[in-house]
Amino acid sequence: MAEENSGMEDAYFEKPKRLETWSGLPVSDRYTPEDVEQIDYQKEIADPGQYPYTRGIHPDMYRGKYWTRREVCGYGTASDTNKRLKFQMAEGVGGLNVILDIPSHMGIDPDHPRAFDEIGVTGCNFCSLEDMEDLVDGIAIDKTSMSLITTSCSTPVILAQYLVVAEKRGIDPSTLRGTIQNDPVHFRYCGFRTAVPLKLALKTGVDSIEYTARNMPHWYNTTVNMYDLREQGIDAPQEVAFGLGMAMCYIDGALERGLKIDQFAPRMAFYCSSHVDFFEEVAKLRAARKLWAKILKEKYGAQDPRSLKFRFAVHTAGCSLVPQQPLNNIIRVAYQAMAAVLAGVQSLHCCSYDEPIALPTEEAQLLALRTQQILAYETGVARVADPLGGSYYVESLTGVIEKKAEEILAQIEELGGMYEAMRTEWIDKEMEKAALKRQKELEESKQITVGVNAFVSEAEKETPGGVHRIPAETTEIQVKRVRELKERRDNTKVRNALEAVSRKADQGEKANLMPEIIDAVKAYATLGEIVGTMREAYGYSYDPLKVIENPFK
Repeated sequence: MAEENSGMEDAYFEKPKRLETWSGLPVSDRYTPEDVEQIDYQKEIADPGQYPYTRGIHPDMYRGKYWTRREVCGYGTASDTNKRLKFQMAEGVGGLNVILDIPSHMGIDPDHPRAFDEIGVTGCNFCSLEDMEDLVDGIAIDKTSMSLITTSCSTPVILAQYLVVAEKRGIDPSTLRGTIQNDPVHFRYCGFRTAVPLKLALKTGVDSIEYTARNMPHWYNTTVNMYDLREQGIDAPQEVAFGLGMAMCYIDGALERGLKIDQFAPRMAFYCSSHVDFFEEVAKLRAARKLWAKILKEKYGAQDPRSLKFRFAVHTAGCSLVPQQPLNNIIRVAYQAMAAVLAGVQSLHCCSYDEPIALPTEEAQLLALRTQQILAYETGVARVADPLGGSYYVESLTGVIEKKAEEILAQIEELGGMYEAMRTEWIDKEMEKAALKRQKELEESKQITVGVNAFVSEAEKETPGGVHRIPAETTEIQVKRVRELKERRDNTKVRNALEAVSRKADQGEKANLMPEIIDAVKAYATLGEIVGTMREAYGYSYDPLKVIENPFK
């Protein structure tokens, strides 16, 4: 009887075929002291907590405080999301992360003709103050670090809703802790270009930065979303360069408002990806931390050491997860989370293994949280600041990524800065080239993804643990809710409040609309009405989809 050859011999002698990082950076077979002999430790690396903060922004890192363990949450109505938040709190999260659905990001209400099929599908639907009240019902927001993931021109409205809820509870907004993602400039690369025209995106972003800098000292005024950029297929140096470039757009805008760099830079943060190439991701985040410190000190003359510290959250790489053999995603996420922690992350979200299929189930999200808790309490990674510091490989790779990112930033500067690079669509072309390259690598098996182009099994017929379903009644509830609100509120007050927003906008792009937006929220003006008013005031269509007209005209 012939012996079967199942490829065991080939597997036994198999060796790596790709001898470069995920981003295409060449890798030697070994690293020695010669690879780091040109590095001046005190100048280029230094101890944790010391400039340029390559090894971390705190001397003791997690000995002083663990990273904040969060899990992004948002689906259905605000009441639905409130239940999931309370589930997370009971299971040990350290902070709350709430994300909006597509209509809310677009700045349109649930009763918009195009909103119906998207209400509550990929996040929580926010329309009025009532929704924010439902979201935080029973949650002590004065004792909770809240992250509001709103990155479009809707940002100032969502922030205003949160502030009004705090005021109604008798909480001084200056005591609130948390963050508003507030990076509308980047959102053009997430499929929302009509909702975030570049000038309006920068204007609303700077409004929120200025208002929080002057009134909310414990609140992070922006979180530049490098993660979403990386999800487009760009590489690690591009993620760093594009993200820092966008941060500089906001800095320049805030400085033009008359703010001093040290008034707002200490409360700027970043939302980074932790992709699948372990050491490259550690080196990338160390390089980003170093570059930020250099830029703030050398370009902007920051004096406050807090301004120089690259504070970052990490979202493990959703684009690295696949629906095939979904349980494999648990392993991918664990490695990515480990890389983030070893790189010195301040706040971490672990993807759930079922995210390529649907929003996470409670069980999947609990497993993602447990991944963080095992990292924190069992693995020992939190005992030492920057435990990979001094590694010949990691220090060399950090330097390579820093240099590559600096080269990209120099290109952007030659184009006239990040704003011009976006306006002329140079960034778009770079992203398209990167995405095409990634797809070809996958198709030609130059990049291996287990279960997709290697070690493929029979297709699954169901998802382990089931699939999360949005409550069927969500759409009807939200549409009915907003229509009833518009009938019972004092529409004269609403009209007057929206006219005040428009009059303030007439004073120019530097006129901060936040006080007027807060008053409009108090009058129960809806998200769509406020965003539409802002859009019209600055010369854009009331409706980003150009379907409805301003009902108050």
